[in-house]
Amino acid sequence: MFEQTFKNIDDILHKDAGCGSELDYVEQTSWILFLKYLDDLEKDKKTAAELSGKTYTPIISNQYKWAVWAAPKNKEGKLDHHKALTGDDLSDFVNIKLFPYLKKFRADALSADTIEYKIGEIFTELKNRIQSGYNLREVINRIDELRFRTHAEKHEMSHLYEDKIKNMGNAGRNGGEYYTPRPLIKTIVKVVAPEIGDKIYDGALGSAGFLCEAFDYLKNGPTPALPKGEGGKPVASKLTTKEIEILQKRTFYGKEKKSLAYIIGIMNMILHGVEAPNIIHTNTLAENLADIQDKDRYNVVLANPPFGGKERAEVQQNFGIKSSETAYLFLQHFIKILKAGGKAGVVIKNTFLSNTDNASVSLRKMLLEDCNLHTVLDLPGGTFTGAGVKTVVLFFEKGVPTKKVWYYQLNLDRNLGKTNALNENDLAEFVKLQKTKADSENSWTVNLKNLDTTTYDLSVKNPNKKEEAALRSPKKILDEMKTLDEESAAILESILELV
Repeated sequence: MFEQTFKNIDDILHKDAGCGSELDYVEQTSWILFLKYLDDLEKDKKTAAELSGKTYTPIISNQYKWAVWAAPKNKEGKLDHHKALTGDDLSDFVNIKLFPYLKKFRADALSADTIEYKIGEIFTELKNRIQSGYNLREVINRIDELRFRTHAEKHEMSHLYEDKIKNMGNAGRNGGEYYTPRPLIKTIVKVVAPEIGDKIYDGALGSAGFLCEAFDYLKNGPTPALPKGEGGKPVASKLTTKEIEILQKRTFYGKEKKSLAYIIGIMNMILHGVEAPNIIHTNTLAENLADIQDKDRYNVVLANPPFGGKERAEVQQNFGIKSSETAYLFLQHFIKILKAGGKAGVVIKNTFLSNTDNASVSLRKMLLEDCNLHTVLDLPGGTFTGAGVKTVVLFFEKGVPTKKVWYYQLNLDRNLGKTNALNENDLAEFVKLQKTKADSENSWTVNLKNLDTTTYDLSVKNPNKKEEAALRSPKKILDEMKTLDEESAAILESILELV
């Protein structure tokens, strides 16, 4: 239901002059989808209040309700074409009345951790780009067909929304920065294994994939331990009312610099079921490390910071180890913002492990001395669609120095790419072996007693992998060619003598 609807909406937006790329399709689908979702959420809240004998106060006032402006129905439950706005009337209502009304929620909200405040933030950042009121009417009609009332419907919709975000990576404008492959996120969350009560943080939020997956993990419990329901699917574990409140309000925290990613991240979390995510629109790296107090720290960091980016000199001044590479600044930030005993899973370029510049060496030294870098997952090229760099995942705990590092090199019998993406089965052996840090053809342990402390080189060197034949030098090849030529000439000479 959702998949076909999303395809139809993309076809409609493709015809609209205001929407030029997949990024625009996601952005415009998002705000309309969000208002429909909000309408269904209000219906559920009203029903729950009535069942417990309470009065429900609606979030959205009557004239701005979905059923009034977007999808008024007749007695048969079908769209009332006499009341439904379309064309310029619809565009004018959305641009002149609806968006200004929703923007005001931010100023009027009692606090920042409410869904009202988040609604205000979303509609302050976004604007309606659909120029044709007739196209807008078609999109609204498609979205009105969707339902978000049952757990299964919400689950399907949230995952298809993730697929739409993934497609942003193919749309230019750095859309790929927003998306980390879902199987990799699931694996990182499983290995870090957060618990209810932990404060979980992503300072390079993007589309909030790490926080959404951590929410699913904590809400449902680790998948293998769950009982199986009909069709063999895991049955969600029952959380107490207090645990649900902790997950909703005091568990997930994030920061994001870019406006569209920030809004997509908020909506992604709300669509996954976190009503008022603690997400701030800010440049994380503008925060001075010296200003981070114990109250600001987190139990868990899950992140894939942007790499290859450059930060200005004044931002670099916030860090003890100066570097223009954003990923290096983020890694310092993550180490500083973790509580003692806190756990992290962070994606970074694999060249971080071996670069010989001063910043790389100093940062590796700091990581090994301040944290226990217990696991390094080495990923193959093509893990990140469209990115030309190889990456590793660093798993570490803050507070004790590293003594041993367990490496796992993901060696696949296929090349990864857009049509042949990473999947959870690819990472199953890693998850299994990581529990005991077992050695295998793909895994090994390095004792830091043997580490060269002038370079702190942590390069991935699999001792169990047969070395490929070294490439010969051009001089050796030419010498061999000359020898073969001389041998051929000698053989030819002997044959001529026989003739």
